[in-house]
Amino acid sequence: MTWHPKHAFLDLQVNGYAGVDFNGDDWTESQLEEACRRLQQDGVAGILATVITDSVEAMTHRLHRLAVARSHHAMIAETIAGFHIEGPFLNETRGYIGAHPAAHAQPATIKVMRQLLDAAAGMTRIVTLAPERDPQHVVTRMLAEEGVVVSAGHCNPSLDELDAAINAGLSMVTHLGNGCPLELHRHDNFIQRALSRAERLWIGFIADGVHVPFFALANYLKAAGIERCFIVTDAISAAGQGPGQFKLGNQDVIVDENLATWAADRSHLMGSAGTMPRTANNLRHEMELPEADVAKLLVENPRRAIGWEDA
Repeated sequence: MTWHPKHAFLDLQVNGYAGVDFNGDDWTESQLEEACRRLQQDGVAGILATVITDSVEAMTHRLHRLAVARSHHAMIAETIAGFHIEGPFLNETRGYIGAHPAAHAQPATIKVMRQLLDAAAGMTRIVTLAPERDPQHVVTRMLAEEGVVVSAGHCNPSLDELDAAINAGLSMVTHLGNGCPLELHRHDNFIQRALSRAERLWIGFIADGVHVPFFALANYLKAAGIERCFIVTDAISAAGQGPGQFKLGNQDVIVDENLATWAADRSHLMGSAGTMPRTANNLRHEMELPEADVAKLLVENPRRAIGWEDA
């Protein structure tokens, strides 16, 4: 298939690609440009470069460097459609925090959020936060009023807290089925709460068969409805590189023969080594979805979710 930018993949969560770690500090602009070239070769029209939880100083530095690189290179500006800030306003509880360093998780404040937005030079498209870590949902309301999509992730809000966040402007869920403990209450858990509000939320998933088994993902898509869902890779620098040892920020990641991306102690997953072509094949062949549904999940719905339909 020959991809035209309007019909190509849009990936709303990419932490790195082709050996380049967006959460690291040692990449060069030429390396970033090559990663963007590789993304385009893989049929990706655009990504949201994702910066995850660290010290506020480290996060602002990384966002600023990425923003500057966009201003220097047309290839980078074409490919990095904006930024996804994932953290630091996350639930620091073990299991919910996932790959994010718990020591840097903190309650949401306007001051810190403004620092991060300023560093991103007006290019922030999504902020992932835990609704229960946003007192009175003031940050959620501020972001929504400024046109930034607010997404719930690495969180465990009660149904009342989730509803209040939605009323304040929250409109998305980040990689549902992940960013939560392996063992949950069988009925009253965040997955069920989010699915129960699917008519008011865009719900994202990772479709590598590792983060969510394909049979479970099929159940989630049916419960939420294809029209309300989208797929991301959550790629790290290992994407397109095969098995080996890689980095996500200051943390070591082991990629096994199944391309699962593990923390060094194998306690939890850390991003993905997946690519959009591999993801599309998973949807077609592992889940037997029709081409129209694949296009909705990887092309159409991500654009609609961030208001990028005309790109």
